[in-house]
Amino acid sequence: MTEPDFSIKKALEEAGTDAYLMTGNIHSADIYYATRFLASDEFVYLQTESGKEVLFISEMERGRAEIESRVSNIKTTQDFGYREKIKEKKDVSIAYAACISELLLEEKVKKIAVAYDFPVFYSNYLTEAGFTIVPVKSPFRKMRSLKGPEELEAIKHAQMAGEKAMEAAIALIAGAEERDGILYFEGQILTGAKVNSVIDHTLLDFGCEAEETIVSCGEDTSNPHGTTEGTLRANVPIILDIFPKSKKKRYFADMTRTVLKGEASEKLKAMYETVLAAQQKALEMVKPGVQSSEIHSAVCDLFEARGYHTYRSGSKAGFTHSTGHGVGLDIHELPGVGENGVILEAGNVITIEPGLYYPEIGGIRLEDMVLVTKTGYENLTGLEKKFVLKSFL
Repeated sequence: MTEPDFSIKKALEEAGTDAYLMTGNIHSADIYYATRFLASDEFVYLQTESGKEVLFISEMERGRAEIESRVSNIKTTQDFGYREKIKEKKDVSIAYAACISELLLEEKVKKIAVAYDFPVFYSNYLTEAGFTIVPVKSPFRKMRSLKGPEELEAIKHAQMAGEKAMEAAIALIAGAEERDGILYFEGQILTGAKVNSVIDHTLLDFGCEAEETIVSCGEDTSNPHGTTEGTLRANVPIILDIFPKSKKKRYFADMTRTVLKGEASEKLKAMYETVLAAQQKALEMVKPGVQSSEIHSAVCDLFEARGYHTYRSGSKAGFTHSTGHGVGLDIHELPGVGENGVILEAGNVITIEPGLYYPEIGGIRLEDMVLVTKTGYENLTGLEKKFVLKSFL
């Protein structure tokens, strides 16, 4: 498979503009996708209607950008007298905006498309300088939904790290002892913070990191994004949701398992079996040409047929979120697997994560990440699904 075509000519024509402008840094998925360059300080990407691409960076980053960036046309702040402008304007932001303005003049573009989250300060400055700024949906977001071989390799690495971390977390819970309904490990109360720490350390061993990992227990599991920092208890569900990111490649993975140490009630067992069945139903439907909203509707139908609530009827308990989402340079990206779904295409990487949540019982969620292939799907998640833990894995 060849490198993706980064041309956004059609999007520029539809917007009636002659260029697309992005600013960002190491945290911007779009700008990294377009340039394959990372920098802590802000930098600029420009593409004109002729397909010309320009990377505008600080002078100190030129050497690294020449090696790392896929954009060969590199301009630096020094090319536009940035330091002199700082002395003149006495404001670094105004000086930087002035450099961007001169870059646009040099490229002979006047009507500029920008993403919805383009900084308002730059927008105002450029408008006052005589440019026309047109906010548009990012043309790179749709491109990013179709993953190439290198992207898939990066996602699979992050997933491998996530599974190693999940195995470590589950082994910790499985090896815990119960005393009066509380879990202990090596004589100490087992806490969500301790499990989270084990997850973090394992991810680091594989060059990955994760923010906002979900470890929730008991009543906290009835909130899909609930967390438990303190004591973990026996005989109640524990949800583990890990979404690691490769520190070097920047791609995410995502998976969730629900486990229980001790004895599960019949209600919890039934919930788990139903969520598992809903996930399997959804997975069987994944293939190119399928409307992702149909997958979501099938999950809702299954839950309702088995007597559980969904938000379709206005319920605030039961199945209260979408069935899944795209994964890549952002943890949530296109395509969504929910009511406002799109037609799935080969190359999409999506999660399938049905769940049930009841305040008086607790929550159950299972999440696998899959690649849409030419004929169906490839499940990128290999870790088994075991609810009740009796001993070490």
